[in-house]
Amino acid sequence: MGLIQREIEEAGIPTIGISIVREYTEKVRPPRSVFLRWPFGHPLGEPGNAAQQRAVLLEVFKALYAIRSPGEIVDLPFRWRRENYADDREPRSIGPVGPDAASPAEKDGR
Repeated sequence: MGLIQREIEEAGIPTIGISIVREYTEKVRPPRSVFLRWPFGHPLGEPGNAAQQRAVLLEVFKALYAIRSPGEIVDLPFRWRRENYADDREPRSIGPVGPDAASPAEKDGR
């Protein structure tokens, strides 16, 4: 995925990958990634757990704006099957997101 991400980024479109195998992500070094220590095949969470998947996606989108260095990997704070996602409406770990936040392209100097 990292090779494809680089090509898309060359076209000016910011990308982010979701990793559950950190060693591979460290070797490939995609432009931006988040890491979850979750079972293989479940990058967004448990099947049917929409609240969990929403929480993960919110954190991924925040990381898209927060990551400043190419190849950086952000460890997301979620624990497999040990979290209550019912009340998650806002992302929890990474800085501000929205029209006032700097875009990844602005952070990369483009």
